[in-house]
Parts: sequence; C-alpha cells; structure tokens
Amino acid sequence: MPDLAADRDAIRDLLARYTYNGDRGRIAELAACFAQDGVLEYPGNEAQGPAAIERALSGGGRDPRITFVRHHITNPMIAVAGDAAAARSYFAVHSDAGPDHSGTYDDELVRTAQGWRFARRRVRVDWQAERSLFRRMVTR
Repeated sequence: MPDLAADRDAIRDLLARYTYNGDRGRIAELAACFAQDGVLEYPGNEAQGPAAIERALSGGGRDPRITFVRHHITNPMIAVAGDAAAARSYFAVHSDAGPDHSGTYDDELVRTAQGWRFARRRVRVDWQAERSLFRRMVTR
C-alpha cells in the first residue's frame, strides 16, 4: 500500500536537493534531480534530460559579483497519484544584493528506480529587484 506521507517527504527532499545543489554550484547534482527525459523550463530557456540541463545551466555568463545565493522554498503543495505527482511552491532568492527575485515552481514528478525525480519543472519569476545581479527574468 502506498505511503502518502513518505512520498510527500521524499518529494520535499527532492525540492531541497535541487535548491541546495544549485545554490552551491553543484550543477551535475542538481541535474540528477531530473528523470532521464525530464524538462527544466526557465525564463528564456528549456532543456531536456540531465546532461542537457547541466549544459544549459553551466553555459553563459554569470555576474562575477555573485558570491552568495540562497533559494528559499515555501508552501509546497504536493498531490501524489501513484507513481506520478504534482507540486507547486513559492521561492524567494537572496544574493549579495539582498532580496533578489521570487516566483513559483510548477513541478510534474515521476517515481523512478532512483526515487522521485522531476519530469518537468517550470520556473516562473514574479518579481525581481532593480539591483538584482541576475539577468532580467520576470515572466509575469
């Protein structure tokens, strides 16, 4: 019999692993949070599969003034249906500039042999500080 509490806990762990690895620049570990055909959609880009996600997030320039990044995830709503799940959560990002940007994650998840993974993660940015050190990303 499925254990809904254990599934939700494992999904919350996946959300945290994505965030912790991204904040620490461990892009391969972040990409490993995706299923083999998983998709990451974020402002201005989309990549499918862990290798492509790693390349997409490793390419391009990053403002050298960014030395501190922390994503804070709040209010995750998780609905589990067998070996599939959906999650929606808010995020707020702090950087060297202070409060930097915030938005939502809309996730489709799948249970794999390695545990829960993102089948699709859509990132939407609702607000971005004028002094942000990140490229302009507001999508709403």
